[in-house]
Amino acid sequence: MMSIGHLLEDYSDFKSGAPVTLTDVSLEERRLAAFESGYQAGWDDCLKAQSENSLRVSSDLAQNLHELSFTYQEAYASILKSLQPLLRGMVDAVLPHAAQATLGSRISEMLHELAKEHGQQPVQIVTAPSNMTAIEELLTDDLPIPVTVNSETSLGDGQVLIRIAGTEREVDLSAVLAEIDRSVTGFFEENQKDIA
Repeated sequence: MMSIGHLLEDYSDFKSGAPVTLTDVSLEERRLAAFESGYQAGWDDCLKAQSENSLRVSSDLAQNLHELSFTYQEAYASILKSLQPLLRGMVDAVLPHAAQATLGSRISEMLHELAKEHGQQPVQIVTAPSNMTAIEELLTDDLPIPVTVNSETSLGDGQVLIRIAGTEREVDLSAVLAEIDRSVTGFFEENQKDIA
């Protein structure tokens, strides 16, 4: 028969000493100390896990905000890029025709204002030769004051001078259109700098 002594722990080498006695109080103190030690270890693990979780959440949030900001900038740049030809086409093609079409009504408004200010004094309108037809169509019999129209080659398309009683008012659609063109160009140039 085979012995199982080799599987069991051997305590024969220990010297016999004073016997350990445990009282109920010391046993309770040891239990309480073990509980406190376990509780503190659990609390420390919880704080460490919470700290690691907070760091991970902060890192994830920072990454998501960075990606969102980058995506916003890409979308903004893409929208501006697609709007630029549209706005450029409006400034170059649509606005000049619209301005030319409203030239007559703007001059009519000014003539009525001048009639209120200066009474029946005669008005002289000086314009570019290309505006003559539009201005002459504007002159009807129901105008409140006498008006004469002259052309002057030094004036550009969309430029009109209205003279009455020693004063002169100017309508310069070309300057307005040039300012709109500068504003649109400046807007896109400034936004390209901001995006880059």
